[in-house]
Amino acid sequence: MPRINLLPWRAELRQKRKKEFFMALLGAVIVGGALVYLSKLTVQGWTSAQRGRNEILKSEISVLEKQIAEITGLKGQKDRLLARMRVIDQLQRSRPEVVHLFDEIVKAVPEGVNLTDVAQTGARVELRGVAQSSTRVSALMRNIDGSKWMKDPSLDIVESVAAAGTDKNSKFKLFAQQIPMVTSEEGQEAAK
Repeated sequence: MPRINLLPWRAELRQKRKKEFFMALLGAVIVGGALVYLSKLTVQGWTSAQRGRNEILKSEISVLEKQIAEITGLKGQKDRLLARMRVIDQLQRSRPEVVHLFDEIVKAVPEGVNLTDVAQTGARVELRGVAQSSTRVSALMRNIDGSKWMKDPSLDIVESVAAAGTDKNSKFKLFAQQIPMVTSEEGQEAAK
């Protein structure tokens, strides 16, 4: 029987398959590396694009914050101007009150009472003077209580002082509240 040596053929086939396997493995590694590199480039592109959008948003946000601060400042300025307008309007409305107050004081002062000092702090009116008797001071207080421009008279001091001769006068100090022409609610409604 003839002897055929198949070993070199098998060895060559094995070597050929081994080479093909390593070539396929090398190709897979190169393709895998290329895919990894391309995916990395893609993700970096997306990240840099998002960073660019974030920077644009940050710059727009800072512009909007400046505008908000400006608007807040303008609102504060508007509120201050409106408060000034209300004060001026209230002063304009209360201008005739002084005239009415002095007119009412003249009407309320009975005969025999002389006022030496009239002072006003806010709505509180202070009256100082000299009366022929304490009953005249009481009449002044009743007249103030019945007035339409003053209310709540309160006597602070009544002193007897010597007058010319044997007469004695009463020196007094009393307070009253002025009734405003315009209440604060009406003034606020008018300002609106």
